[in-house]
Amino acid sequence: MAKTAKEQPIKNFILQNLRSHPSDIVSFTAGAFNISRQSVWKHLRDLIAHEQIKASGSTKNTLYRLIPSVDFQSTYAITPEAAEDKVWRSYISICLNDLPKNIYDIYQYGFTEIFNNALDHSEGTTITVKLERYPDIIRLAIEDNGIGIFNKIQHMNSLDDPIHAVLELSKGKLTTDPKHHTGEGIFFTSRMFDHFYIFSDRLTFSHNDQNDTDIILDDKLYPLGIAVTSGTCVVMEISATSQRTSHQIFDQYTTFEDGIPSFDRTIVPVFLAIYGNDNLISRSQAKRLLARFERFREVILDFDKVDMIGQAFADEIFRVYQNDHPNVHLKYIRANPEISAMLSRAIPPASAA
Repeated sequence: MAKTAKEQPIKNFILQNLRSHPSDIVSFTAGAFNISRQSVWKHLRDLIAHEQIKASGSTKNTLYRLIPSVDFQSTYAITPEAAEDKVWRSYISICLNDLPKNIYDIYQYGFTEIFNNALDHSEGTTITVKLERYPDIIRLAIEDNGIGIFNKIQHMNSLDDPIHAVLELSKGKLTTDPKHHTGEGIFFTSRMFDHFYIFSDRLTFSHNDQNDTDIILDDKLYPLGIAVTSGTCVVMEISATSQRTSHQIFDQYTTFEDGIPSFDRTIVPVFLAIYGNDNLISRSQAKRLLARFERFREVILDFDKVDMIGQAFADEIFRVYQNDHPNVHLKYIRANPEISAMLSRAIPPASAA
């Protein structure tokens, strides 16, 4: 018993770190526990025997990967009778019901929101759900064979192109069916998970728990081995030990007026307004970024990955727009010194978050 208790932390360490150290897990673990490489190999062989990990390659170039304890996949027809809560109860929840409540709640919210979006908006005929449980993360993918989320947002909202659709989607409160949807589901879902991806139309929208948003224009760069030729695929991942709760995310972007909660705060990644190698210098670029800001009470502009901005761009946002919309409180974060200096000409220092 004592030997097992001593060995289990080492095995847990291997399982929790194997994804980021597939080729050097032996030396990494040996250093962490001050044990020999032979001892680590013994644990690896035991994990392989219990089908928790798999090894491939020669001795010096061995790669280890995790084997999912749950590997579920099923396809559902999009029909008037299809319902996200029925699929959740009958198939998905039983794969997750032993998770901590905070993680279970996040997956229930994310699954029902994204599955319902595919039912109502994709214009496809099928939805495929794939769930993989690993010791370190749980990965849930929902893919439809519809027209593609970015193309649909572009055409329904008369936007310039699919990249413009990504920018608008990142703000929140965007929907192609305002009569039946608020446009909040994807926004909140993307912020509940450690990693959130939307793959569609050779374009990738990703968000991680540190508000780092990215787009990838080349489908050869798709992470996770996913290549979407048509339709939309949404992938959600969260650590099996995460302490995050859905209530924390709702509270982070909610304001209160007369005791009534409202989704009135958003963070907008400014770099999504950049095309190619262009810089953000013009008033027209600023106006594109400012679209729909009036739907929020507080907008935080995130200047991460933005190298420079022009005087007209800054003036249009923080002087012209702010004067015309005094009820919209504009703030900014992660601006480099050059951008901060440019912004200081148009706004008071108190506008920095």
